[in-house]
Amino acid sequence: MSIPYRFEQTATAAEVAARWDHLGAGEESGHAVAVAGRVMLSRPQGRLAFAELRDSSGAVQLFSLASVTKEFEAFTRLRLGDWVGARGEVVRTKRGELSVKVDEWVVLAEARLPFGDKWRGVTDVETRYRQREMDLWANPKSRERLLLRSLLVRRMRERLWDRGFVEVETPILHPIPGGAHARPFVTHHRALDTDFYLRIAPELYLKRLVVGGFERVFEIGRLFRNEGLSPRHNPEFTTLELYQAYADYEDVMVLVEELTAELALDLCGATAITYQGRPLDLAPPWRRATMAELVEEATGVALSVHTPRHTLAEHAQQLGVAVEPAWGPGKLLLEVYEKTAEPTLWDPVFVRDYPAEVSPLARRHRADPELTERFEAVVAGRELANAFSELNDPDDQRARFEEQSAQHAAGDEEAMVVDAEYLRALEHGLPPTGGLGVGIDRLAMLFADATNIREVISFPTMRPERARRAEDGEDPEAGETGLRPEP
Repeated sequence: MSIPYRFEQTATAAEVAARWDHLGAGEESGHAVAVAGRVMLSRPQGRLAFAELRDSSGAVQLFSLASVTKEFEAFTRLRLGDWVGARGEVVRTKRGELSVKVDEWVVLAEARLPFGDKWRGVTDVETRYRQREMDLWANPKSRERLLLRSLLVRRMRERLWDRGFVEVETPILHPIPGGAHARPFVTHHRALDTDFYLRIAPELYLKRLVVGGFERVFEIGRLFRNEGLSPRHNPEFTTLELYQAYADYEDVMVLVEELTAELALDLCGATAITYQGRPLDLAPPWRRATMAELVEEATGVALSVHTPRHTLAEHAQQLGVAVEPAWGPGKLLLEVYEKTAEPTLWDPVFVRDYPAEVSPLARRHRADPELTERFEAVVAGRELANAFSELNDPDDQRARFEEQSAQHAAGDEEAMVVDAEYLRALEHGLPPTGGLGVGIDRLAMLFADATNIREVISFPTMRPERARRAEDGEDPEAGETGLRPEP
């Protein structure tokens, strides 16, 4: 079979539907088009044959007659998934189906593997995530979710541009890991004969740009953290990170609630949405509550960073938290909050005033130096955003880096180390600045009504196939379940 190098497509399925929707049953348009896509259904009926042709815009029926269509017999043997280009007049059949009456057609690519059950699509979860290219054709919902994610990122950019933010790019290879608590991936640069780290956050580079005079900057990009997999975590993920000079975390709260509500309107048509069957209203203003207030609501006990450590440790242990000897009151309060309060927060809330112990890059609270001006935006029981009034005192920042470095030396692989270049930048002066990080994958999950982060990532991280088969007791050399070549 000779496969052409190109095909001149003159109309998409959606364009055919929009232009000739007015045709009545049995009417002909008098206009010929050339369409292309995958055959997702084939129904030969004697001297007639019908096929559903699907492209990225939708689907259109191909209507083939033995007396009209060239190579009619071959047309009836098309398989599910074959790429086809077809030319012919747009008509509406007597049964009312808008169709292209095929005059001539050509195979553009053969589908040598099946696309799952023609009525139910691909149902095996491993297959869906591991072979996304097949899932996208077999399960339209998967395509819709990825298209929604694309629109989300586009509109996020546009709304930030409208607010005067400048989009920038910062390094992905870092000489030292920094900007967040996380275990990094390590790689080796051969020419420099030194190790580099895939970035766990762009924060420190972006704030150096603010020092350099970029008063409103943002970056949308990939981060990499050497952590486990879960319905909410993927080792490589996408974030929005932005910094606004002359602002504090109160200003950033307003930005977050306004931006999220605007995106809800863009993507869902309303700020009142439904997530997993429960109503959720994203309209501003969102509730603001301190971590200590939420812990008291959840436990009935007034706890704070000023509570004696042994009291906090007792409550944590009673709740099933494995307490580490090195944890101070701030870390213990955070663990109690995450165990008791965070999972119960359905409606949007800004959880504010985090302990300084767990916030090494946030500015100390103006009313309590044991706390910081930091918040997390929590919606439907999950963190969507993390933000600070940024720490801009180089002496305080050095002290906190050194404390983190000591924890790192003691075996905490997620703790930060001293970043001398960033400290030097702070010595040049960082104005009061509000900073924000938003998990785009989790935001996409919310708008797409998805419970697993893999649903909104084109190619999520998976265990290597041979290792997975061996662990599950399968033959590592066997083909993917449900993907045997057709005879």
